[in-house]
Amino acid sequence: MLSEKLSILLVFALYLLLMLGIGAIFYRKTVNLSDYILGGRKLNSWVTALSSQASDMSGWLLLGLPGYAYIAGMESIWIAVGLAVGTYLNWKFIAKRLRKYTQIAGDAITLPVFLENRFRDDTKSLRLISALLILIFFLFYTSSGLVAGGKLFSTVFDVSYLTALTIGTLVIIAYIFLGGFMAVCWTDFFQGMLMIIAITLVPIIGMREVGGYSSTVDIIRSIDPQLLDPFSSSGGEMISLIAIVSLLAWGLGYFGQPHILVRFMAIRHSGQVKKARAIAMVWVIVSLAFAVFAGMVGIAMFPGLLEGATSETVFMVMINKLFHPFIAGILLAAILAAIMSTADSQLLVSASAFTEDIYKLLFKKNASEKELVWMGRFAVVMVSIIAYYFALDPESSVLELVAYAWAGFGAAFGPTIIFSLYWKRMTRNAAFGGLISGGLMVIIWKQLNGGIFDLYEIVPGFVLSCIVIFVISMLEKAPSTDITEEFDRVRVADI
Repeated sequence: MLSEKLSILLVFALYLLLMLGIGAIFYRKTVNLSDYILGGRKLNSWVTALSSQASDMSGWLLLGLPGYAYIAGMESIWIAVGLAVGTYLNWKFIAKRLRKYTQIAGDAITLPVFLENRFRDDTKSLRLISALLILIFFLFYTSSGLVAGGKLFSTVFDVSYLTALTIGTLVIIAYIFLGGFMAVCWTDFFQGMLMIIAITLVPIIGMREVGGYSSTVDIIRSIDPQLLDPFSSSGGEMISLIAIVSLLAWGLGYFGQPHILVRFMAIRHSGQVKKARAIAMVWVIVSLAFAVFAGMVGIAMFPGLLEGATSETVFMVMINKLFHPFIAGILLAAILAAIMSTADSQLLVSASAFTEDIYKLLFKKNASEKELVWMGRFAVVMVSIIAYYFALDPESSVLELVAYAWAGFGAAFGPTIIFSLYWKRMTRNAAFGGLISGGLMVIIWKQLNGGIFDLYEIVPGFVLSCIVIFVISMLEKAPSTDITEEFDRVRVADI
């Protein structure tokens, strides 16, 4: 009979072979940079919806959020509410318009190119600063995925964190290197299905293990009744307004996440957005609710056993306790799926920022399509190596790394994207100022603490960026006629 670890290893191996197989299939179909970066705008509603949400949630959904709920209890529900609302607003107001505008504005395949074309920026500075911000914040975001992968392999196979981190990084690099955007989206589609099965099944079985709903609630109440109150912390104090606003403000981040926005750009037709939005909202509401539920059930199953950073392993510990090794392997593969589905997207967007917006712009304007695809693959490897270095600390928190990168993108790109899509009067310098002010505010605010500085850095960054965009635009002369006419065409275009 196979040992427990060998059974899980077998499942992991089969799963990874499937992912690599998808990468190999699309390797043969990737002939130009648009194919590698945007898949030729050929995604259907289901793949767009599930790949965008799987790439959004990452290992954070199965590690960070259950771990936070395990420590803080129902306080964690505020993050879930903020993210659910942000997801809906992003799909409702950004997806369709961005899909049309990026095609009309010179068929832009990256956000930096879209901003350059949208504002007719001949200086290339807007495109360059956008690409640099993407590379900087994605190093932290990708590191969070690699940390999550390291914790997964380390916990499951009882190997050193360094060994586990190295294995996880190599696997992720392999299939992005091969297949590019379409491989990433199709693997994310399957990974999204696996993630939602795992996040719903595990807490339900765990609740049965401790005697059902009433018994679960009674155990939690006996440990600390404040854990059941979304307005109280586990220490018994009322949650401050700053804390609630900070948790809800996670929803602001959606408008500026390049790895999510690029899915909107790649859907086959803007008319498919409505169906994709419905699919995405069902997935995200169910997954967020059950992630919090999993952490709460973990409290009842393991009272006082997990503390500090190890709280992020509570979902894995639940799986190992509740299921046969082979089934456990499948469910643990869902965590790997969550990690890979975001890390691959982040690496691909980083590769596009380097290749299309830095290498081609600054070093070789006449590079062939084949050369650009290979430079994209080279960029994937380079970004992975730097992110790997940042992830070497086994005490790194997945949640903290994600929070910082999420705030950086949300504050820098969020207001810029919203205004560029909906305000005809916005100018090039306003876009530049919005990017810089939002990104810098996040970096500066993160270094401060106490009082108002405990507010999540995305809030001041987002607000400042909006103010800067509005003020600069109003101080400058109105955009040229060709820019405003293009803006008007977007509203009526059927593409």
